[in-house]
Amino acid sequence: MANTTWSLDPAHSELQFKVKHLMITTVTGSLTNLSGSVVSESDHFENAKVDFEATTDSIDTSNKDRDNHLKSADFFDAEQYPKITFKSTALTKDGDDYTLTGDLTIKDVTKSVKIDVEFGGIATDPWGNTKAGFTISTKIKRTEFGLTWNAALETGGVMVSEDVKILGELQFVKQAQ
Repeated sequence: MANTTWSLDPAHSELQFKVKHLMITTVTGSLTNLSGSVVSESDHFENAKVDFEATTDSIDTSNKDRDNHLKSADFFDAEQYPKITFKSTALTKDGDDYTLTGDLTIKDVTKSVKIDVEFGGIATDPWGNTKAGFTISTKIKRTEFGLTWNAALETGGVMVSEDVKILGELQFVKQAQ
């Protein structure tokens, strides 16, 4: 059986991160320059291979000063480490959904992560393109990836939390065989 390749549709996809600021509110940001592919043996996606990439210079938190700080050497060092990558090692069916395991690389530090994947289904758009939709979520500890900048607060706690939630709405287009 021939493999099917699905390419990320960046116009209909988003990848967000959420982190606590001052330990009292959550700041949301996005990575806006995304690419990726899924190679599967069928439309069921079990055991598919997933590759994903985001450009660190595309960080957007709706605050230019904060974005520039995140792109600096204090955080992502976008000039030296322009890409965040993910390569799957396993995609297993879990009821109607999936668990995606793979290697996440940020600032040349690679760690295995598990991602919850909700399968939204497959649909054909008005132009005849077959698309598959997925909602993803996971949580990482940013300091494990070399994102260690922080500031202690006079009231106790720190400015930026250790945990970062990653959420995505990803749509893929089936490529012609």
